[in-house]
Amino acid sequence: MTETNDTKHEIETESTENTALKEEYAYLDRGGFSSEKFKIELRGLPKFYGIAELKKLMNQKLGLNTSKIKRPKNGSHWLFACFQNEEERLKAITALNGFSWKGKKLIAEVAKPAPDPLVRKRKLEEEGTGSDKKGVEDNKSQEERLKDATIPYWNIPYEEQLKLKEKEIRNILMKYDNEIWKINKERRDEIEAKRKLHNGLSFDLKPIVPSPVTEGYRNKCEFTVGIDDETKKPTVGFRLGSYVTGTVGVAPIQSLNHISEQTKKAVLIFQEFVRRSNLAPFSPADYSGYWRYLTVRHSKFNGDIMLIIALHPQNLTTDELEKLKTDLKEHFSSEESTACGIKSICYELIIKKRVGEDGPKPIHLMGSTHIIDVILGRQFRISPEAFFQVNTAGAEILYQNAIDLSQTTNDSTVIDICCGTGTIGLCFAKHCGRVLGVELVAEAVRDARANAELNAADNCEFFCGRAEDALPSVMARAGGEQLVALLDPPRAGLHMRAITQLRNTKKVKRLIYISCSPASAVKNFVDLARASSKTLRGAPFTPVRAVPVDMFPNTKHVELVVLFERESDTTQKSPDEENVNITMEDNKEIKSEDPQNSEAVVDVNMVNNET
Repeated sequence: MTETNDTKHEIETESTENTALKEEYAYLDRGGFSSEKFKIELRGLPKFYGIAELKKLMNQKLGLNTSKIKRPKNGSHWLFACFQNEEERLKAITALNGFSWKGKKLIAEVAKPAPDPLVRKRKLEEEGTGSDKKGVEDNKSQEERLKDATIPYWNIPYEEQLKLKEKEIRNILMKYDNEIWKINKERRDEIEAKRKLHNGLSFDLKPIVPSPVTEGYRNKCEFTVGIDDETKKPTVGFRLGSYVTGTVGVAPIQSLNHISEQTKKAVLIFQEFVRRSNLAPFSPADYSGYWRYLTVRHSKFNGDIMLIIALHPQNLTTDELEKLKTDLKEHFSSEESTACGIKSICYELIIKKRVGEDGPKPIHLMGSTHIIDVILGRQFRISPEAFFQVNTAGAEILYQNAIDLSQTTNDSTVIDICCGTGTIGLCFAKHCGRVLGVELVAEAVRDARANAELNAADNCEFFCGRAEDALPSVMARAGGEQLVALLDPPRAGLHMRAITQLRNTKKVKRLIYISCSPASAVKNFVDLARASSKTLRGAPFTPVRAVPVDMFPNTKHVELVVLFERESDTTQKSPDEENVNITMEDNKEIKSEDPQNSEAVVDVNMVNNET
């Protein structure tokens, strides 16, 4: 029997579809690890939960080993959890399926991997079924698309940018106000009365403070090494989108006005080296290639530049890596590099790490190990990984506002939480009696101590540890009656245990919260202001005044400084409750990651005996 033309067409169509389908999932069989390969779908989650809580349940209580948790945009009661291998995935399904958590019975099943977004996008484009948004983007030049992605307010006058940011901050703070009104019935009349005084808010919101500089202000930029879609050449710049949206092209950054000309020159010098080398940029599509990214740190004080060059070593031998380092040294010893102000070169090897392992650390290659910058007359030593506000001139405005709001005196002790390299604490040191800083990153703590010595600030001490673990002993060490807490946490905010410690330490009367993501910080704001309970025994903190500071011109981001004051506590507390709340979980040492630094170890019991 011979096949009909229709039958042949069906077979060919089916074969083409199968081939396309295989291409969409081909990435699962490549050498690199993909979090999509061993994924589960977890449903039936309770209404209120945090990702940190879920990780603690899975990894600590149930002994699982998650590599990533993905929360879909359209789901709050389900998510994906990813694992390193099939054995760990099956273990997770066995442990989680039917497990009761917060009154809900969980459902855990194998989840299908997502198709390769890059292949899927190419397929849709070939079929002519791409989104309307794609058509709009096609009408824009690459330069416009890059500006829209990195500095979305680039074509809006600065005064209008400030109005937009001020409006956004007011909307965020109104959400906080509404949440407090909803959960605290006893205070509703008080909140309503205050709103009449403060233009709709229960506290004073000051006008936004503009940045002193609006162009070339960034002192740190992280650039991707990839292929420019237009020139098809290796390029050091910014991605035009994310891999999940099917975009891997990298565009040059010369047209972006928030990057300094000096940084742009440094990028071009490195780009020249990349193009002359026989090593291709790393490709996220098939995990091939070497060059990954370039971080540029630029001192606004003296113009010095530090470069951190990251590459995937792939199968390079030790001799080949040594040759590459020698070539980098030679390239950056040129007159052009010297004229650009490049004073420090570090490199970093990006290698696969297991869950729980620390990522790779930059290794010093040549020049200085640090660069120096200045804020409010204080000099700061900046290492490759150190946190430092990206707008130096704006940081002076930000920190001065925090100092003014704090009302510290020579009798005040400032507890600097998430202190980083000690920048804000050292700026406070001139205006208070003592500064005690807490920071998770050991290298940042070492920088903070070096910065204190550099500025002869002998009233500052810095300790390494998680804020939620370190706070009990550090606050007990503080003594005195006038404690001012200073919070400048990461974008996600502060851990709830740290908030609990602050609430339960009655000696903390005022609190300054600095947030680079006010929308994310609202949860912390609400927890600080909740009515007293068995857990939050101390009286609430209520916001008194807030000051938005524009640290990121031409973008949508804005910093917010909020002064909280402790409400008067009318309840009678027992002597034990007057002390810092130290639970069994908290009763541990604060340890530095540097075992040779004996000053970095503070024993909780020792501190309690001293005070």
